[in-house]
Amino acid sequence: MTKSGNGNPKQNAGCRAAEYVRDGMIVGLGTGSTVAYTMDSLAERIKGGLRITGVPTSIQTAIKARERGIPLASLDDVSRIDITIDGADQIDPSLRLIKGRGAAHVRERCVADASQRLIIVADSSKLCDQLSGPVPVEVIPFALGHVVRRLEEMGGSVVIRDGVKKDGPVLSDNGNIILDYHSGPIKDPQVLESEINNIPGVVGCGIMAEFSGIMTVIVGENNDCQILGIKE
Repeated sequence: MTKSGNGNPKQNAGCRAAEYVRDGMIVGLGTGSTVAYTMDSLAERIKGGLRITGVPTSIQTAIKARERGIPLASLDDVSRIDITIDGADQIDPSLRLIKGRGAAHVRERCVADASQRLIIVADSSKLCDQLSGPVPVEVIPFALGHVVRRLEEMGGSVVIRDGVKKDGPVLSDNGNIILDYHSGPIKDPQVLESEINNIPGVVGCGIMAEFSGIMTVIVGENNDCQILGIKE
């Protein structure tokens, strides 16, 4: 079960989240290093007889899950997801999020929307008094210039995210380009989320302000975890 008190906040959070998973559940599997610890814990429980089906939010997560022996299905294969465990880049006191450093935020939103419960795992560095970006934005290539202009007209600056160990921009698993929109402190995350998502050519941005009603946030600390939101 939970490996607590090991001095690794991410591992403490990831393993604590795994304790919410029960036999027979369909589990959304987010993308990132903290969720990898959740998958490690689930893999050990599967060896002991736990039966679950994972729905991965990225190709990277699917690869890691298969390496750990976690059975997988696609979002098309399931009618609902019992619980999704995912990470975040920033979390404000109202449990509104910025996600997308791993460029998987569009798929993560789809899986979260299909879920009855959402657990966000993070360390304390992800907590903030006010969301402040940068906000990842996934854009279809055809509309790249148009979207950049529209975002700049909104008052912020735009950076096309460059790839690492490759030339050119970062492409999502959906084949789209990832921008980072810098606007400074975000006064109303839900309004900005809608404004960005309503730009033609935008597939989705990384602000997620609509899931606090089903959300538990597990904040890993050196020796334990802090639980925010829904606690049961």
